[in-house]
Amino acid sequence: MNFPDNLKYTKEHEWIRVEGDTGIVGVTDFAQSELGDIVYVDINTVGETISKDAVYGTVEAVKTVSDLFMPIEGEVLEVNSALQDKPDAVNSDPYGEGWMVKIKITNKAQLDELLSADAYRQLVGA
Repeated sequence: MNFPDNLKYTKEHEWIRVEGDTGIVGVTDFAQSELGDIVYVDINTVGETISKDAVYGTVEAVKTVSDLFMPIEGEVLEVNSALQDKPDAVNSDPYGEGWMVKIKITNKAQLDELLSADAYRQLVGA
């Protein structure tokens, strides 16, 4: 399993990559493997400021629907529209084409509460 060192992780299996005041958010390789084949992504929160750990959308796999949790507080700037036609990108490339949302970070201090790649590996036993 892949856990890039340049990302921060949550115990709910989300990741965030920080680029200045913007964060790119998605689900981890571990999460997508646990969910199985992803068939639909439902995110309707563009323009909303979502609190840390609050639900910002859902992802539907063949066998289940799972909530998506915001790793830190931020305003949703953009949803990955490519996932409408190709939701399986979350399975094939969770840290690249399978990203979920871009946010404007409103509380950078919350980044310090997230897990490093090593701490996340330990959490999932990888």
